[in-house]
Amino acid sequence: MLTALADQEQIFKDLLKTGKKTEFGVAHRFHEVSVYEEFKQAVPILDYEGYRPYIERIKQGKHNVLWKGLPLYFAKTSGTTSGVKYIPITRESVSNHFDTARNAFFCYMSETGNYSAADGKMIFLSGSPALERVGGIPTGRLSGISNHLIPSYLRTNQLPSYETNCIEDWETKLEKIVDETINQDMRMISGIPPWMQMYFDRLTERSGKKVGDLFPHFNVMVQGGVNFEPYKARLFESIGKKIDSIETYPASEGFLAFQDSQEHEGLLLNTNFGIFFEFVPAQEIFSDNPKRLTLKDVKAGENYALIINSNAGLWGYNLGDIVKFVSTDPFRIVVAGRIKHYISAFGEHVIGEEVEQSLMQAAENHGLKIIEFTVAPMIEQDKGKSYHEWFIEFETVPDNLSDFSLAVDQNLREKNIYYDDLIRGHILQTLRIQPVRKNGFIDYMKSVGKLGGQNKVPRLSNDRKIADEMGPFLLGS
Repeated sequence: MLTALADQEQIFKDLLKTGKKTEFGVAHRFHEVSVYEEFKQAVPILDYEGYRPYIERIKQGKHNVLWKGLPLYFAKTSGTTSGVKYIPITRESVSNHFDTARNAFFCYMSETGNYSAADGKMIFLSGSPALERVGGIPTGRLSGISNHLIPSYLRTNQLPSYETNCIEDWETKLEKIVDETINQDMRMISGIPPWMQMYFDRLTERSGKKVGDLFPHFNVMVQGGVNFEPYKARLFESIGKKIDSIETYPASEGFLAFQDSQEHEGLLLNTNFGIFFEFVPAQEIFSDNPKRLTLKDVKAGENYALIINSNAGLWGYNLGDIVKFVSTDPFRIVVAGRIKHYISAFGEHVIGEEVEQSLMQAAENHGLKIIEFTVAPMIEQDKGKSYHEWFIEFETVPDNLSDFSLAVDQNLREKNIYYDDLIRGHILQTLRIQPVRKNGFIDYMKSVGKLGGQNKVPRLSNDRKIADEMGPFLLGS
């Protein structure tokens, strides 16, 4: 704990020292800032839209805008409200992305004594490593950029081939990945859980075997990008046995945390790798003057919006995630959801963690497996007619969907007092479930051009955009 706090203090000073010489630093009076209280007054909390003018100047070739010189890369990512985003990766920040992934693996090997995963083949299910140039800066998906950073001693064991990795169409790419790996000694598999599940399904379809039988030495799975819990049971069923897993929390803006222990809950916050963290109580993030805390002030069990300042040139940057500390010695977190992925159409303030836990608890009690799901509000003008609409793809649809719906609803009422009040006050009806047909979410993501790569189905929406597009993918449609 003390080391983390000292590291954060040093990173804060180092960032300011370089930041003073940038366009952003001059505009925000970094030369007058020496302590955190002054920094809060000088630097507002900004999301990507607040950074767009600076990014545009970098794309025009301007130096020393957010950080010294020009970025080494742009990580290109799609935002739900900002369109395509270009996140800078600098010479100083690039080690944050690769070295943290390495440290997660080293922590695992040190704790478990399992070094065998490095002796066989490993696969990183990722976006294309092919890069374009934007303003002269190499640009691509973060997972594709990361492929260029893998050291030579790992490349001999890495699959798929570069040519296959460059295929943009996910279904075509998946078939080639299966071709190249089905007869290999695969020992470590890494990726976003829904796309790992697609890979496992295709392996089983081709071979007729469980993945663990096909790859008898496969013993560690590395995943990130979404909460692992809703996918875990089915992934392990596809493997045919429980194996070790390492959860990570990477983002284009920085590698933020990783699972450092198989024994303890949560992900270790990456406090010594070029990022100075701030935390805003989740309920205050949309207020005009939210409370901003440093690591020394956080409390376990509280939800915080995560704000970062980094050697990639991001200052007071609202990442859009809500995290909760499960430990403050050491500082371990879980990701509770996205700020924009919530439902509060009626003042209920329901977040991703609450819906995921409510659903998974009911599924476990009913012996069900959930493939994928998303939730949206159904707003009716007549009082007492509105409700939350859940779109769920089950492995097997429950015989009594009504009973299952009530179980999920009761779980959510117990976790969220605002939602419970709205049900009790007859402002909302209990939730309704729309069963999605087999592979319905895969087909939906394909229909909107977001199949594979780093794309994820949003768990929660505060509008009907996704819900209104789900009609063709419902069971019986």
